[in-house]
Amino acid sequence: MVAEGFTVDLNKPLVFQVGHLGETYEEWVHQPIVTKQGPRFFHSDFWEFLTLTVWWAVPVIWLPVSVWCISMSVRRGLSLPEIVPLIALGIFIWTLIEYTLHRFLFHIKTKSYWGNTAHYLIHGCHHKHPMDHLRLVFPPAATAVLCFPFWNLVKLFTTPSVTPALFGGGMLGYVMYDITHYYLHHAHPTRAVTKNLKKYHLSHHFRIQDKGFGITSSLWDIVFGTLPTTKAPKREQ
Repeated sequence: MVAEGFTVDLNKPLVFQVGHLGETYEEWVHQPIVTKQGPRFFHSDFWEFLTLTVWWAVPVIWLPVSVWCISMSVRRGLSLPEIVPLIALGIFIWTLIEYTLHRFLFHIKTKSYWGNTAHYLIHGCHHKHPMDHLRLVFPPAATAVLCFPFWNLVKLFTTPSVTPALFGGGMLGYVMYDITHYYLHHAHPTRAVTKNLKKYHLSHHFRIQDKGFGITSSLWDIVFGTLPTTKAPKREQ
């Protein structure tokens, strides 16, 4: 289904076009188009709607879920001094999940029709249209689906009273991540810390796409040796 010499028509829905790019998809997707308004994905209005998410939907939907999970551990007998470290651990574990997903799933190399199509839906669209304000945070429907395996994974390794607080901490980490990600793209930081974080993340988009996978911090880039260099590597002639 890959078409040699295929050119994407940006005036038509993109999702089922990008697969035809084959091996050239990787180069195409990392040539960003910087506009706040993104392209159309699907002909269907229903499927198109599911790809669009305002940033504030993330805290409105998922902060109550996080609080409810944490309160469940309280009802199961854990005290505040026991719960606080679990929440902190959940946030910390999320930072590793954030890094791992971004590096190994969101930046997986593809060249087949369905591989390119899936990658574009998951993350490629964000690199092609990095300022698309309605496709920056994760859609709630997709997050809800992913909650089930993550909940069961936590449940597998912890006790019934610990599971909700640890999961709630991880959910809180996710909310912090998505809000931070939106902020880095669309806000104008005034403090040194947030200015540097914005510069760090935009470097991943516009300079060195195979480095700088951390969003909320550079911790795991330092640990695993994917910290961006100060200068972008020279392209081969």
